[in-house]
Amino acid sequence: MSTPTTPYVALPDSSRVPLRGARVIGPADPRAPLTVTVYLRRDPAAPERPNVYELALQPPTRRTVPTDEEYAATHRWRDTDLKAVEAFAAEHRLAVSDENAAARSIDLTGTTEDVANAFRVTLARYRYRDANDRPRVYRGREGQIHVPADLRDIVTCVFGLDDRPIGDRLLLRRAANGIAKAAHTTLQKPPGTFFPTDLEAPYAYPAGTDGAGQCIAVLAFNGETPPGVPSGGYSIDALRNYFVNVLNLPMPDISNVVIPGVGSTGNDPGQDSDPDSPDSSGEIMLDLAVVGALAPKAKIVVYFSKFTEQGWVKVITRIVNDTVNRPSVISGSYGNSEPVLGSRWTAAAVARADAAFANAAEKNISICCASGDDGSRDDVLDERAHADFPSSSPHVLGIGGTRLVLNHGAIVETVWDDGPGRRTGGGISAVFPVPPYQNDAHVPPSVNPPFAAGRGDPDVSALADPVTGVVVPSVDGVHFGVVGGTSASAPMWSALLARINEGLGAPVGFLNPLLYAKFATGVLRDVTQGSNGAYASGPGWDPCTGLGSPGGQQLLDGLKAL
Repeated sequence: MSTPTTPYVALPDSSRVPLRGARVIGPADPRAPLTVTVYLRRDPAAPERPNVYELALQPPTRRTVPTDEEYAATHRWRDTDLKAVEAFAAEHRLAVSDENAAARSIDLTGTTEDVANAFRVTLARYRYRDANDRPRVYRGREGQIHVPADLRDIVTCVFGLDDRPIGDRLLLRRAANGIAKAAHTTLQKPPGTFFPTDLEAPYAYPAGTDGAGQCIAVLAFNGETPPGVPSGGYSIDALRNYFVNVLNLPMPDISNVVIPGVGSTGNDPGQDSDPDSPDSSGEIMLDLAVVGALAPKAKIVVYFSKFTEQGWVKVITRIVNDTVNRPSVISGSYGNSEPVLGSRWTAAAVARADAAFANAAEKNISICCASGDDGSRDDVLDERAHADFPSSSPHVLGIGGTRLVLNHGAIVETVWDDGPGRRTGGGISAVFPVPPYQNDAHVPPSVNPPFAAGRGDPDVSALADPVTGVVVPSVDGVHFGVVGGTSASAPMWSALLARINEGLGAPVGFLNPLLYAKFATGVLRDVTQGSNGAYASGPGWDPCTGLGSPGGQQLLDGLKAL
C-alpha cells in the first residue's frame, strides 16, 4: 500500500508546459469529478507482433490478417498488472470503469484532488486566447506525471489530467460563402466549384463501385463549448435533403458511437455559419457530405470524442478494436503541429496514438489524415517548418491539398497555395524517422537546422483549395457553402479507398508500402507546380502533394494485377 514515503517515478515523455500565452488563473476545483485513462504495457510473454511493413507489402487479396483471438493474444495485458493498477486505484479512492483488454486501458474516476494526489501532479486552471483571439480556459498541469515505483514497468501513460484542446479542424470556407436553395429549384453552385460527385471523373473513382459492403469510420470531435451550448454534430435532415434532393443519391447509412469517459457531447449540432466558432458542426457536415456522396452505399459510423489527448487516443483505440462495426477505412480531418515546447501534444500521446495506428495496420484498416491548412509552418509562429500530426505518423496515409481546375475537359491541378493560413500542410517530421517505404522516394532533409532526415508528409493529395472547393450543406438544411482545406481532401481519399476495397474484394489496409513500392509513378496524377512555403513541389514525391492526386481506377487495376 502506498504511503507518503512510497517512492514515485516519473512517466517517460509525460512532461507538460503551459500553452503559449497561457497563465494560471486559479486551482482546479478539487471536488469536481475527474476521469483519467491509464494504459498498461503489453504482456512481455505475449506472442510477437507481426511486422506491419512486411505485412503491407503483401497483395491485399493474399494477405494474412490475424483473427480476433490471435490479435487479442498478441496484444493482451498481464492479469497481475491489471490487479496492481486496481489496487492502486482502491488506495486512492478511485473508481474503476471501462476496463478494455484489447486496448489495455482502464478508466479511473475520483475527485480532482484525489486523482491529482494519486499521480503527484498539481492541477490548475489556465486562461489563454485561441487563434481567433477568443478567451479560453483549460485544466492543465506542468512537469511530469508520477506513479509508484512498483508500477513503473506496468503503466505506460496516463491521459485526462490535462484537457487542453487538441486537433484543430482543417476546414476553410470560401470568401463570400453561402448559397440558398429554394424549394423545387436546382442548386446552382458557383463557377469553378464542385459537388463531391463531380470529382468522380477527374479522379477516376472506379466504375461500378459505390462503397457497398464497406464501413468508413469518421472522426468527430466536440465538447469545447460552455455547458448547454451545442458543440458539434450533424443534422440528419439536412444531409438527407442534400443527398436525395441535391445530388439525387440514396441516403447513406449513418450511425454514431460516443466514446465514454472523455467528455464528448455526442451528436450535438449547432450553427455552422461562423467560421471562427468552436462548434465543429461545419467540419462534421463536410466529412459526411463528401464520404456519403462518393461512397453512398458504405456504412458510415461517426465516432464522437473530445479535443484532448485522452479523447484522441481513446477514439483511435476504440475504432481499431471495434468488432461490431469493423471499419475498413478511418477518415480524420483534424490535426496539430508535432510536439514542440508549449504545444498541445505530449510525446507520450503521440507515441500511444501512433501505436494505435500501427495496430490498425495490423488489422488491415486504412487511415486517411489531413496534413494541415497552414503550409509548412503549420500554425506555429517560430519561423521554422513543422509537420502536422497525426498526418506525419508513418502508419497513416497523409493527405495534402491541391487546386483543381477543369478547363474544357483538360485537368489542371496545382499545389493549393493561397498564402499563409490558406495552403496545404506538409513537411519533414521531427518525431518519426524515414519509414522503410520512403527510402527510395528522395525525401529531402528538413529545412530546419540541423537539416535532419525524417518521415515525409503527405503521401498523396486531393482538392483542398476553397476557391475551387466543394459545395456542402449547412446544418439548417437551407443554406450551402463552398468549403475546402485538407479536411475535404481526407474524406475524398477515404471514400476512394472504400470503393477500391469493394472493387478488389479485399481491404487494402495500410497502403503506403505498396503505394511507394509499386505505384509511385504512372498511377496517380503527379502535381508538380507550386509550394507550401518552405517546400516546393516537383516531379515525383514532394512535401506538398506527396505522390499526387487520385487515379482511382488505375490504382484498383494495379492492385488487382499484383
